[in-house]
Amino acid sequence: MVFRRRDAAYAFAMVIAVATYARAQSPAQTPADAQALRSAIDDLKKDFEQRLSALETRLAAVEAASKQAATPPAAASTAPQATSPALAVSPESATGSSISNAKVFNPDMAVIGNFLGAIGHPNTEPVNPIRPLPLMEMHESEASFQAVVDPYARADFFMSFGEQGVDVEEGYITFTSLPFGLLTKVGKMRAAFGKVNTMHSHVLPWTDRPMVTNYLVGGEDGIDDAGISVAKLIPNPWFFLEATGQIFRGDSGDLQSPLYVATERTHFSYVGHLRGYQDLSESTNIDLGASVSRGFNGAGLPQDVDNLTTWLYGVDATLKWKPLQRAIYHSFTARSEFIWSRREQLNGTQNSSGFYASADYQLARRWFAGVRFDSSDHFDNALLRDTGGSAILTYWPSEFSQVRGQYRRTNYAVGPSANEFLFQFQFSIGAHGAHPF
Repeated sequence: MVFRRRDAAYAFAMVIAVATYARAQSPAQTPADAQALRSAIDDLKKDFEQRLSALETRLAAVEAASKQAATPPAAASTAPQATSPALAVSPESATGSSISNAKVFNPDMAVIGNFLGAIGHPNTEPVNPIRPLPLMEMHESEASFQAVVDPYARADFFMSFGEQGVDVEEGYITFTSLPFGLLTKVGKMRAAFGKVNTMHSHVLPWTDRPMVTNYLVGGEDGIDDAGISVAKLIPNPWFFLEATGQIFRGDSGDLQSPLYVATERTHFSYVGHLRGYQDLSESTNIDLGASVSRGFNGAGLPQDVDNLTTWLYGVDATLKWKPLQRAIYHSFTARSEFIWSRREQLNGTQNSSGFYASADYQLARRWFAGVRFDSSDHFDNALLRDTGGSAILTYWPSEFSQVRGQYRRTNYAVGPSANEFLFQFQFSIGAHGAHPF
């Protein structure tokens, strides 16, 4: 192709030169004029050949570069290098490739701030006899570090900074390509018991956790322990079905609502969860789950601790509606969980139960309104039952911040009722990965 272009260009130049020469030989021209024209033609010819040679050199370089780019990686690695590595760096490797390599050593990092406050009646101590809240506090600052370890695993770390200190809320590695399609997590993690227990505080649709979670499932910390989790998809022609089995060290809950206490290495706790998901229409879906958990509660004397356990049973349901045409302006979510607790104690077995039911509606692009009803027995005394209700209004200036207010009334089995207004400000910086649906 290069030679054909050169021949055609050369022929075109010769035609012009001959025509000019013929014109110079006309009677109207003098011999001096003819000699000047011949010199000018020779100069044009030399300049044309030089420019054409430069263009051919550049064309050959472009064709060689395209052939090298099309060469398979294995062949390219064995080909001799004609230039130094510094000169052989392409624009693509200097931008996209270098950024990809940099992310191997720099995971996605984010920090989320959760500021809480509470005012209300009664204003005598304690304002809330079960879970007293300060007037204002920087309740939690969560720092996350997330990255792909290799093609077969990823790692997630979530550090919680509070006024009481620093804690690893979650830190685990997920193996995604194990035999038999098993999805395995190893580390410290929130157990797959129900829905609320798996959620971090900043993704809750309320400022607080439901009463039944606080009373029966270990409070805000919940079932959050070091262990191993194995999940498996169960193929079927009807709906998405996933089974999860987890084993933990055996320590879960907080000081106000202790759940499991391991005093020996053999005092494991266990969690099993079965989840089903189905699309009801192009804009509506439903998520159903059933959970069971068992562990030692440490409520007895040292010689009796092996015989004192706590069993938890739960069912959960989540219905979501988000129309495709107005997805950013309107949506609706309904949630509910029922939990039963069978706790062995020295004074007898306590069979407690509780539930919550909530509904959240998106009024506009940035406005959300919701309600929630709570009812639960105390974990250590099934004869005491508290109930309550909340109304919530949330405003999202953007996806990086939110402002929320919640009016909460709680009727305690022992003590006066509480009418409280809870307010929350959340903000985030950095790249925070999506949480499970």
